[in-house]
Amino acid sequence: MSPAPAEPVKIGVVGLGRFGRLHALTLAGLAESRLMALVGRQHASLESLPQELSGVPTWTNLEQAIDESDAEAWVVACSTASHVTVTRQLLAAGKKVLLEKPVADNLRDALSLAPLVCPDSGNLMMGHIVLFNSEFQQLLEEVRQRGRVSYLDCVRHRPATIVQQFPGENPLHAVMIHDLYATQVLLDRAEPDFFRACYHRTNTGEIDLALAQLRWANGPVASFAASYLTPAGMPPRGYDRTEVFGDGWSARINPNPRPIEVWDNQARWPLALEIRAGSAVATGMMAEELRCFCRVVRGRQSVPVGATYADALQVQRWMATLESVAQ
Repeated sequence: MSPAPAEPVKIGVVGLGRFGRLHALTLAGLAESRLMALVGRQHASLESLPQELSGVPTWTNLEQAIDESDAEAWVVACSTASHVTVTRQLLAAGKKVLLEKPVADNLRDALSLAPLVCPDSGNLMMGHIVLFNSEFQQLLEEVRQRGRVSYLDCVRHRPATIVQQFPGENPLHAVMIHDLYATQVLLDRAEPDFFRACYHRTNTGEIDLALAQLRWANGPVASFAASYLTPAGMPPRGYDRTEVFGDGWSARINPNPRPIEVWDNQARWPLALEIRAGSAVATGMMAEELRCFCRVVRGRQSVPVGATYADALQVQRWMATLESVAQ
């Protein structure tokens, strides 16, 4: 006799930018969750919510939302600068949290959450949709079956307009971090012993390209390229590619953009990421991530490799080291 289905997890979302809205729309389409609260910094963000979220209670004050809503778990998708403050408030209130990566802008702030996180990270799961991407899941299975990895090459390029839209945003933190987490999982949390990095800067001094190399003792080498360089004619989310080489085998995934293309007055990639939110049944990597979080909240699954607080701190240390050696 199969176990009775778990009660839907009552979840709130903090942060209503692009990704926060995707989380909210996805949660609204999952049988495993019930969207109970939306928290934004400004009334304007609450007033411009899509029609699908019009019936969800909203707040601009997180403390009030915690007290007045029935949300037992929360997705934190606000700005990175606010991650630690918001997550600390939620954990201190006894809530379980899915926190979009990275934990913080710096390692010191990330470490400050340690006293509030359970030893198994059961109350804090990192949001990392790449782990739940179908191509990456198959790549991980190939690595597990085929064994030793010799070389990884990770490329992740984003639009050049980001330099003007978000001045000061380093692609090492905002873009390369996805591949650092993916590499951590592919290599089963092994710690590298060599770090190298360099930047390219625009004429105004903004970083638009980060290159890095990591090496593991008696093991693989990994190279990373993350940039804000793609022109307007390319897919609106740029493109991603990961290649893995082992003993007598190789594999490649191109998870972004997804293959479907639409043309009218210009080329369009309507499914750049493997995310379909707001439909009757949400599908794709964000939906699978949130389903996993619901199982974690209900105690039906442990936090997966690559999504624990300890994993986040390991990658945060890698980024801090790369920053310190970057030219």
